Amino acid sequence: MARFVTHEVTNQVPALAGHNPWTGDRILRAAVSREGAAWVGERAQALGAQIGSETFQLYAHQANRYVPELRTHDRFGHRVDSVDYHPAYHSLMQAAFGAGLHSLAWTAKSAGGFVARAALNYLWNQNEQGTSCPVTMTFAAVHVLRTEPSLAKQWEPKILAEAYDPRALPLGRKDAVTVGMAMTEKQGGSDLRTVTTRARPSGAGQFALTGHKWFCSAPMSDAFLTLARTEAGPTCFLVPRSLPDGTRNPILIQRLKDKCGNRSNASSEIEYDDTAAWRVGEDGRGIATIIEMAHLTRFDIVIANAGQMRGLLNQALHHCTHRMAFGRKLHEHALMQNVLADLALETEAATLCAFRLARAFDRQHDNPHEAGIARLMTPLAKYWSCKRLPAVAAEAMECLGGAGYVEEAPLARMYREAPLNGIWEGSGNVICLDVLRTMQKEPGALKAVCDEITQAARTDARLSTHHRTTRALLEEHAKVEVRARLIVERLALELSAALMISYAPAPQANAYVGARLDGDSGYQFGTLPADAPLAAIVQRAQLESAA
Repeated sequence: MARFVTHEVTNQVPALAGHNPWTGDRILRAAVSREGAAWVGERAQALGAQIGSETFQLYAHQANRYVPELRTHDRFGHRVDSVDYHPAYHSLMQAAFGAGLHSLAWTAKSAGGFVARAALNYLWNQNEQGTSCPVTMTFAAVHVLRTEPSLAKQWEPKILAEAYDPRALPLGRKDAVTVGMAMTEKQGGSDLRTVTTRARPSGAGQFALTGHKWFCSAPMSDAFLTLARTEAGPTCFLVPRSLPDGTRNPILIQRLKDKCGNRSNASSEIEYDDTAAWRVGEDGRGIATIIEMAHLTRFDIVIANAGQMRGLLNQALHHCTHRMAFGRKLHEHALMQNVLADLALETEAATLCAFRLARAFDRQHDNPHEAGIARLMTPLAKYWSCKRLPAVAAEAMECLGGAGYVEEAPLARMYREAPLNGIWEGSGNVICLDVLRTMQKEPGALKAVCDEITQAARTDARLSTHHRTTRALLEEHAKVEVRARLIVERLALELSAALMISYAPAPQANAYVGARLDGDSGYQFGTLPADAPLAAIVQRAQLESAA
């Protein structure tokens, strides 16, 4: 190979592999401990070792490159409606469900189950693999099924099993099961009141569904929560993929969606044709029933977004601490320090929000203040983190330059994944209207959020001034809806600032508040004030094991 001397490789950054994003992340460990789940450390360390490994990064790459394939019929002409996945996807699902990502909040024997599970979910989302959707739906389904005790008794033990069983078998023959959702239809989208799928009683508490669903994610799930119309109105049902006698339930997959990102996770259009189903919750109250599930999936999105931001930040920090440019390492240049520090502040604020919210979910049942935080902070943080994640992804990719824009780097699939959560479980306008409804119907929730903000504002006049303006906007009742996005953005920023003031070191908190609330910064990342302690902020954000 001597004749290829011009191809000598120098100044290329090695892959970020062989690290542990749990043991290396001081900010994450402190948040989990503070919010009451330090006991999850051993489990988180084991999961972190997997996620940071070269093997798991290869699985994520393969699962997204070799996308699911639909087989409507077998070679003999029998209808099978099956989706074939690359083996890497099954390996990832086995790891996720085996680690209890779907179940720990419900099975934890110690206090802090939601915080502990959030720690695992935060770690898992740092290396986008397309498995978070089935994990989240299975997790959230538990709460909904408990409204129908007879169904919960049958299904919950297999849902909570820390195992993964992809075989198309009836419940009684499975080691573990996953649960999906099929809600939206062509004509309605987010307007679930327009559901046209019909449900007719077929005897012995069973129903038969007929209709079309525009989006059904993870169509190889063992059961689906879905909406169909009875005489009383939209009603929630559980639809198993296999019937108790082992026969197929007619869930006909019409096609798989060719999505922007999240490609390893199949999403489909399905048809119900006299499909067997069992009612969940009150007749005609299906939307109210399923909203309870959506509340949990939105909570999961907040955690996932923060985890994705951290994964993106890790890639940017790793590259910039290894790459030489213009005589110095990239992270030693003042302007790059500004960019990295700004991304670090954004990520830390998102992390603090995620784990504060997890604490509220743990304590909401016996604490009215925490119940209010859980109810209102969920859509606030969902909206804002979904808006910030794509910006973080784009800036992190830019830190790597052309090396980040190729498919061999993980940034490309992470960038394509970034907009997904802003669309799933309610796009921006839907979430903002949910915030307004909550504030109107549950004034205690608004009080709880404002109390958290004003408590921190006692030590920071900038936050106090900003919040007074927000409260004034809320008093302009005739303009509240048209300005809903502005109101939600301001409240989310104020909550983030309050948490940074309460829990981050003073230099980080001061820089965040000054940049986000005080007009002391520009609109893009990398515009922090010149007197911000940039090098210290970057150093704090570095993974200890990879610095």
